[in-house]
Amino acid sequence: MISQFRPKDLATWLAQVRPQGEPVVLDVREPSELAVASIKADGFTLLTIPMGTVPVRLAELDPKRPIACICHHGGRSMQVAHFLASRGFDNVANIAGGIHAWSAELDPSIATY
Repeated sequence: MISQFRPKDLATWLAQVRPQGEPVVLDVREPSELAVASIKADGFTLLTIPMGTVPVRLAELDPKRPIACICHHGGRSMQVAHFLASRGFDNVANIAGGIHAWSAELDPSIATY
């Protein structure tokens, strides 16, 4: 089962997983979406890999590091989280509500779309 947390709970997740390695937020949205609304890394490593290219770019991810996936609303990121878990990634989470919730809960300067 993939764990989920809301953006407002990011700090708690970061504190919980940091002992297992530098946390990663994996943004799986398309480049056109990133151009409209993007987050800034703050206390985590931010990687942007569109969902459709995750399988061919899997080697860019460290299966030992904690990874929280994010997309627009949380559906695509949950699919990627399940994919990663099926490939041996042990510490994978989904950011429920995606960038839309991130804007509402953490950073209202991020555009919604």
